[in-house]
Amino acid sequence: MHDLEEIIDQTSKGLNVAEIRSKFPVLDQEVNGKPLAYFDNAATTQKPQEVLDALNEYYENHNSNIHRGAHTLAARATDLFEKTRSSVRAFINAPSVEEVIFTKGTTDGINLVASTFGKTYIGEGDEVIISTMEHHSNIVPWQMLCETNKAVLKIIPVSDTGELDLQAYEELLSERTKLVAVVHASNALGTINPIKKMIQLAHERGARFLVDGAQSLAHLDVDVQDLDCDFLTFSAHKLYGPTGVGVLYGKRELLEAMPPYQGGGEMIREVTFAKTTYNDIPYKFEAGTPNIADVVAFDAALAFIRSIGKKRIQEQENQLLAHAVELCSQINGFIPVGTAREKVSVMSFTIRNMHPFDVGMMLDAAGIAVRTGHHCTQPLMDRFGLEGTVRASFAVYNTNEEIDRLYESLVRIAKRKN
Repeated sequence: MHDLEEIIDQTSKGLNVAEIRSKFPVLDQEVNGKPLAYFDNAATTQKPQEVLDALNEYYENHNSNIHRGAHTLAARATDLFEKTRSSVRAFINAPSVEEVIFTKGTTDGINLVASTFGKTYIGEGDEVIISTMEHHSNIVPWQMLCETNKAVLKIIPVSDTGELDLQAYEELLSERTKLVAVVHASNALGTINPIKKMIQLAHERGARFLVDGAQSLAHLDVDVQDLDCDFLTFSAHKLYGPTGVGVLYGKRELLEAMPPYQGGGEMIREVTFAKTTYNDIPYKFEAGTPNIADVVAFDAALAFIRSIGKKRIQEQENQLLAHAVELCSQINGFIPVGTAREKVSVMSFTIRNMHPFDVGMMLDAAGIAVRTGHHCTQPLMDRFGLEGTVRASFAVYNTNEEIDRLYESLVRIAKRKN
């Protein structure tokens, strides 16, 4: 394999996708006797060799607990862990590393905010706004909070094309709105929401804004200072990194004012039986031994993304999405779900007279991996009157040839019932 810097072919061809693919061992296999075409990237992306090597390197040479040890391995592990925090800070342009908190994932980050900021600042009669297209992880924590604190949960409607109704959103905002929590890019539809404008409108009413960035960080440049969001959550495993690691960004003044999420080691400054004082941020929210190895390996994933560049990644994925939509729209019985003007590389659809699960199983028989079901967005599926969809989601390592295979398989599948 070549160095990361050699991934980009400096000719007019742009990205050297073959070189990128060579960095992902899992892609070089057959499934059911056919070459694997992996189109389940919105669920989790595959991991480049650099990430796998970083995991092995950590456990083989540096394994130790962090922050509290006086020996060499502890110092090495701590440096590697904190290096990733610095990389994340730069990745999202956070003002300081102290505003970057490591979590288990997007879900954990949202629950942290609901259990700390929400518990403290959202009371009886106050309002929380979410949208119809939210993942369950950005619905259920707010339902639980509102039920406990007797607050009101309001929902932004979505259009037939899968776009949020911004006029309705403005009308939902009121002086009682304490928090808006909205997904940046829909995992089920691919819709990119106008988050910056939505944040501005929320701030005009004195409300705070949490961005669910689980689907956007892999595709879009996200600058928390430019957005002026109060919180941002995302997961490493959708960014070519390991599972079990996520990030919560929060503005310093909010994080410092919020109570701890969990009690235990690391999040304390001093403990007596009479009283405990808490550590500074970010450690106040990082109780216990963290997922050290996977945080360290996440740095390699961020380096992989930087080596290509978000702009080139987005161009490649947009081209793949356009190619897939152009081909599949010709199929008799193909029904797209979510046709927003601005999308990340997600194509959701149904095949007339066929259950999505059956379509997914037949694609798997052809070596093509897609996701089927409600995608943890049951209220959104209810909005469209669907039990679920088939979702093909594309990453930088996918190819037009793989999409051609998807099209050819869907043609054969659709002929069964249409």
